[in-house]
Amino acid sequence: MAVRAADRPVLPAVPAVTLDDVLRARKVLAGVTRVTALEGSRHLSRLIGGPVHLKCENLQRTGSFKVRGAYTRIAGLSQGERAAGVVAASAGNHAQGVALAAALLGVRATVFMPVSAPLPKVAATRAYGAGVRLQGQVLDEALSAARQYARATGAVFVHPFDHPDVIAGQGTVGLEILEQCPEVRTIVAAMGGGGLVAGIATAVKALRPEVRIVGVQAAGAAAYPPSLAAGHPVAVAEPVTMADGIRVGRPGDVPFGIVRELVDGVRTVSEDALAGALLLCLERAKMVVEPAGAGPVAALLADPDSFEGPLVAVLSGGNVDPLLLQRVLRHGMAAAGRYLSLRLRLTDRPGALAALLEVLSAADANVLDVGHVRTDPRLGLAEAEVELHLETKGPAHCDEVTAALREAGYRAAEWPGESAAPI
Repeated sequence: MAVRAADRPVLPAVPAVTLDDVLRARKVLAGVTRVTALEGSRHLSRLIGGPVHLKCENLQRTGSFKVRGAYTRIAGLSQGERAAGVVAASAGNHAQGVALAAALLGVRATVFMPVSAPLPKVAATRAYGAGVRLQGQVLDEALSAARQYARATGAVFVHPFDHPDVIAGQGTVGLEILEQCPEVRTIVAAMGGGGLVAGIATAVKALRPEVRIVGVQAAGAAAYPPSLAAGHPVAVAEPVTMADGIRVGRPGDVPFGIVRELVDGVRTVSEDALAGALLLCLERAKMVVEPAGAGPVAALLADPDSFEGPLVAVLSGGNVDPLLLQRVLRHGMAAAGRYLSLRLRLTDRPGALAALLEVLSAADANVLDVGHVRTDPRLGLAEAEVELHLETKGPAHCDEVTAALREAGYRAAEWPGESAAPI
């Protein structure tokens, strides 16, 4: 799905962000953040028919681009504001960015995180020196708690995306892209509240207005398409996606105004597409990215003919929970036709399971897991049921494995479709 940001009603005035703001942010960040690598991708280049490069913000300090905006915002505080400390809310990446920035600047930081925040992100935020408070099930609830804390204590609230200084800091990604790939024609980046895409668009459109900027949202947390259609920020009641980095219920007022004016389109991608893109980044690019960071690659895989190279896809973060990574990789393998789940009925006699495994071995299927059930009301007296999780070489191999099992006389409790598509 694509939505163009054009011909929208006039919005109320919001603080402007300019190229000069981004250039000042780059000076502030000099020696603090990394100029992250731009890596070519032969596979994606062949897919879209033009050069594709990956902007590796997953290799940035704290593992994401967020430290750029957080440091720019905190560095701009007065001495009195710094003395009062800062407070933020985040599912993880902004939390780590604020924690590191505050530590570097000698400012006390408190971060509110949803109770569902990945444990590695919580641990990393504490390790950078911030006090962490777990509150609320979703980010919006943590944001509300952080604002209440700011009012009660006088601490400065550092918003993850809805502030000009934060957007200016994120915009330094755009400056680096133009310097590293002067011939770029398309830039694709994931978006939740919109700070990264707004910052990139501010910098890039001021210097190269012909460059196309495309934002990518998870379909289950896509607040920008209805917001752009309405002409003002619209909240998604219950954003649902495994991509916690972009699971935001409402666009920020400041980034929305920029996206509305400067961004050429917003795409939405499915959870299957995110899982497949994460798997591709790991296998083909040797890059560990979180689901949000894989968003641009998911958009390319979903509709490669609609993108023009040279293209830069921003891998916005790499802070993925290992348990989530395990689930996502298995899901990605299933989406790519490389993972097959079956429940088979067989006669409950000695050697029956070994015979089944011989059939699978002959079909060159890799058995990942086997579950064996003998006692169940659904089974006959002499029957057993086996649940199999298999790694295959793709959809065609799934068909071959299923055909081999059928030919050997096995009955499935539920065959995965006539084409043996993975379940």
